[in-house]
Amino acid sequence: MMTVRIRTRHRVLVVEDDFHVAISLAACLEAEGVEVIGPVASVTAALDLIAAAGRLDGAILDINLKGEMVYPVADVLRESNVPYVFTTGYNSSTVAERDPDVPCFEKPIVATQVLDALFDRD
Repeated sequence: MMTVRIRTRHRVLVVEDDFHVAISLAACLEAEGVEVIGPVASVTAALDLIAAAGRLDGAILDINLKGEMVYPVADVLRESNVPYVFTTGYNSSTVAERDPDVPCFEKPIVATQVLDALFDRD
C-alpha cells in the first residue's frame, strides 16, 4: 500500500527558467499540498521573492537560468537554514563539487522525489 504524504505546511520556492517546466512543477507540488512560492526565472527575482516571502520551508533551484548560475540564491538559503535541492538539464555531477551535501536531480524531475529529498529528513 502506498502512503501519500500531504505537505500542507510546506512553502516551497521554485526557481526555474523554462516556463513549461515551472508551471508543470508548480502544479505537481500543489497537488502534493505544497504552497508554491513563485515560480521565478532569475536570480534577481528569486532574491527579491525570498526577501518578501517571509517563511520558506524549502526551495527547488534550476542551476542554470539562461546562462546565470543560481548559486547566489543557494547561498542566501543556506545562510537562512532553508533546505534546497538543485535541478539541471545537464549532468548533475558538476554540482557535487560546489555543494556535495545538496541533492541534485536531472530533468525531467519527479516532484515527490524532490519533496522527499527536501523534507523526509524532518
